[in-house]
Amino acid sequence: MLSNTAEYALRAVLHLAERSGGEPVRVSEIAEGVGVPRNYLSKIFHVLARAGILRSTRGQHGGFQLAMAPDQISLAAVVGQFTDVSGPRSCLLGRPSCSDGTPCQAHARWKPLSQELATFFEETTVADLITDRRHNPAAA
Repeated sequence: MLSNTAEYALRAVLHLAERSGGEPVRVSEIAEGVGVPRNYLSKIFHVLARAGILRSTRGQHGGFQLAMAPDQISLAAVVGQFTDVSGPRSCLLGRPSCSDGTPCQAHARWKPLSQELATFFEETTVADLITDRRHNPAAA
């Protein structure tokens, strides 16, 4: 469903939200914590900073931090920089034209599910996932 880059971005933002305490965190620390190559994560973070999701600070005590509160960052804002999760639905079977008027064999079942997925990414925030994890550590 998500590209590797989108998944890495989400994992890293969650890690940053859980551990930063509001202070900048170095990319190397986050990369080690989530198991993503440092250089790759650095590129991901620069995209997220340009999107206004993260803020970067230079210098000895520099690093990255969330640019806003975790409850203000939707999952769609994070993963949407790398994978389209809320745009027009594509045909599950890859047909160039698939709609209610010209449905593929999977259309009737795929349409409500894909709408639900888009809603999940739009309405779920970073804070929601952190809270869920704290209340159910076995799900981590």
